[in-house]
Amino acid sequence: MTDASPDAMLVLEDGTTLRGKGFGAYGESFGEMVFNTGMTGYQETLTDPSYCGQIVAMTAPHIGNTGINDEDQESHRIWVSGYVVREPSRIASSWRAQRSLEAELKAQGITGISVPGTRALTMRLREHGAMRAAVSSVESSPERLLERVLASPGMTGADLARIVTTPHPYTITPPSGVTTRYRVAAVDLGIKNATPRNMADRGMEVRVLPATSTAKDILDTDPDGVFFSNGPGDPAAAGYAVAAMRGVLDARVPLFGICFGSQILSRAVGLDTYKLRYGHRGVNQPVMDLATGRVYITSHNHGFAAALPPEVDTAFERTSDIIGSTPDGPPGVRGPGGTGGGSPPCVGTVPPGDDRGWAHVPAGARAPFETPYGAAEITHVNLNDGVVEGIRLLDRPAFAVQYHPEAAPGPHDAVDLFDQFAALMDGGKK
Repeated sequence: MTDASPDAMLVLEDGTTLRGKGFGAYGESFGEMVFNTGMTGYQETLTDPSYCGQIVAMTAPHIGNTGINDEDQESHRIWVSGYVVREPSRIASSWRAQRSLEAELKAQGITGISVPGTRALTMRLREHGAMRAAVSSVESSPERLLERVLASPGMTGADLARIVTTPHPYTITPPSGVTTRYRVAAVDLGIKNATPRNMADRGMEVRVLPATSTAKDILDTDPDGVFFSNGPGDPAAAGYAVAAMRGVLDARVPLFGICFGSQILSRAVGLDTYKLRYGHRGVNQPVMDLATGRVYITSHNHGFAAALPPEVDTAFERTSDIIGSTPDGPPGVRGPGGTGGGSPPCVGTVPPGDDRGWAHVPAGARAPFETPYGAAEITHVNLNDGVVEGIRLLDRPAFAVQYHPEAAPGPHDAVDLFDQFAALMDGGKK
C-alpha cells in the first residue's frame, strides 16, 4: 500500500461505515464480517478454508511484516472474501519471504482495506455480533453499497464445505523414516495442510476424501480410523456429512473430529448446533479439560458451536466445584496457596472468601448424557464463555474437539490429541 492507493470503504449491515485506503486487489467483496485476535499467522489465516465467505479483520495493528512464502500455506489459495487491517507493513522483513502480502492479495484478487478504526470495528462486532459486510474500492456511496450488503447471503444455512473440499481423493504418506502404522480416511470439510501432515508424522497414511463422501465411500478405504476436518459454513446445512458420520459410528470405527467435524459429531448424536454471536477466532482461546482441570491455550476459527443437552444445568459453577481447585485458585494457577508457587495472584485466581466462579463452566456439563449411540460426555469447555469445546462417546470409539490441535498458526498445547487418536486406533486393533 502506498499514498497513491485508492480510497476504500467498509460498510456493515447495520450501516456502520469505515473509510480507509485500498489494500490488495482493486474491486469489491462481500461476506460475513469477523475478527481474528492472533498476533501472528496471517498467512495461515488467509489460506484456511474455514474462512470461506468471510471478511476478516485482524486486531493486531501491523500485518504483513514477514511477507508471504510458499511453505506456510494451509491450502492452495486464499479463502477469505476480504481483508481488513489497521496498518499494512510497507516491506517484507524475513529471509523466508518470497513476495509481499499486498502482492499476494492482488495476485489472488482479494480486496482489502487499511483503516485506523480496527479497534472500534472489533468492539462493534463484539457488542452486536458478526454481520454481513462489504469492502469496496470502486463504490463511492455507502448507501448504495449498504443496499448490496443487505441483499447478500448470510452465514446461517450456508453449505460451504462443498465449495472448499477437494474434488478428488488424494493420499498423504508418512515422511521418510517413519513407519506406516495406521490407515486414516480423512473427510475434507475444509482441511488444512498441517492436519494430515501431523497425522503422517505419527505413522498415519491419510486418504483425504471429498466432503460429500458417503459412509460406504469412507469404509471402502478399509480405514483403521476416520477423521472429520474443520471447515466453513453452517453445520445444519451439511446433512450429508452427518449421515456419513452416523454410518461410521454404526460401524464402530475409531473416529476423531475437529472444529466443523466436532459440530458434525454433535449433530450426529442428536445435539443441536447454533450460531455464536461473534465466534472464536484467534490463537489464544482458553479451553478446560473437565476431567483433569488442565487449561489449554488453543487456536480457534468457528462461528457455530454445539449446544448442551436440553436437560443440562447451564448455570456456571463456582471455583470450589472445579476438580483440584484450591480456595485461592484452580490447579496450576500461580498464587498464594495454589499449585504454581507463591507469586502474586494472576488473572483467573479467586481471592479467599470470594465465591465468584473464575471459569465459565456450566454446572451440568460434567454429567454423561444419552445418545442413540450410548452414553456421551462433554469433555472440554471454553473458559471465556462456557461454549462446548469437546465431546466423547463412552460406548463408541469417537471423540472430537472444537479447536485446532495442529494450530497453524497457534500454540501446540493440544497436539497430543493426534496421539490420543492413534491410541484409539490401537484399541480398535485389539
